[in-house]
Amino acid sequence: MSIHLLRHGDTAQRSYRGQLDDPLSALGWRQLREAVEGMAWDHVVSSSLSRCAAFARELSERRGLPLRIDARLVEYHFGAWQGVPIETIAEREGEALGRFWRDPVAYPPPGGETFGAFRARLSEALDDVAVEASSARVLVVTHGGAIRLLRCMAEGRDFGDMAGIDVPHASLHSLAWRRVAAAREAIRSSGA
Repeated sequence: MSIHLLRHGDTAQRSYRGQLDDPLSALGWRQLREAVEGMAWDHVVSSSLSRCAAFARELSERRGLPLRIDARLVEYHFGAWQGVPIETIAEREGEALGRFWRDPVAYPPPGGETFGAFRARLSEALDDVAVEASSARVLVVTHGGAIRLLRCMAEGRDFGDMAGIDVPHASLHSLAWRRVAAAREAIRSSGA
């Protein structure tokens, strides 16, 4: 099974962007093109947000690869913190921000997506990707928070470790995903 996660490139925005639909900057396009140079995949799956999907479309068209857009791969919704510079949040709500970094499950941002919902939608999306990856190499273009959460789940790490996982723009991450994909594939293969 071969799954690679690719974080979108730079958007020239410096805040929790979450589900805001920012385009890539010129730097972001360059970062992504350089990141995939010399790499090969059979399928591309992407978040529906334009900072991921625009590059995924370009890559799939240039290389003649099938592309599937999956809205379940969008970034975490940061609620009231979405679009607010992190420095501003730290200044106004420093204790809340610190609690979120230490334990995002218990202390989500005000009005933010529940961590359970974030985890559930990403798990379902990756289960489907894993079925595709059982016979092909799959590139998943997604977001920093999504990659951090998926790595914690795949590596058996505590979710409090998310803030310490380095996920720079246009970084590639190999993922060994074993969740319920095997069970789903068995059901599909049996025709049930």
